[in-house]
Amino acid sequence: MVFSYYNRLKPVQKRIYRKSDAIHAVPLPNAADLHHLIPPLVLALKEGDVARTEDLCGKLATGIASGLKAPPVRVKVLAARPSADWGELHGLYVPAEGQAAALITVWMRTAQRRQVVAFRSFVRTLLHEICHHLDYELFMLEESYHTDGFYKRESSLFHQLTVQIEKQNSF
Repeated sequence: MVFSYYNRLKPVQKRIYRKSDAIHAVPLPNAADLHHLIPPLVLALKEGDVARTEDLCGKLATGIASGLKAPPVRVKVLAARPSADWGELHGLYVPAEGQAAALITVWMRTAQRRQVVAFRSFVRTLLHEICHHLDYELFMLEESYHTDGFYKRESSLFHQLTVQIEKQNSF
């Protein structure tokens, strides 16, 4: 599926878009080794524990990157999402510069009500930003577009990591 902004892209950007769109999954060889991080992450979120959530998200991101042999990525978890007339910012990916590793920032509370974000939404946001990292560092794409393939990769990671919990319907 091609999103509407595709028609406004230059030919070189369309080539990158199509390459991204063709990648539908990210097989995670060490997914089972990361399952143990999910239940404590669910709990840390429910408790609103920013430090513990950040620690677990960092371990999850490190595990994904190392399992895929991608460069490391740092994770910062902040409290309430920033917002403006354009909406709320859920997550942000900043590519590596110089010797500093790439940085993912995710927010765990809604902007208006300051409520803790639901586990599924929070983890999908984290994985969304990890997919940007993988686009640049693993798939060597010059841009990281929101293609149908991009969202399928995000979903593939989510399902591999949460398969145990999904069976139990516990989130």
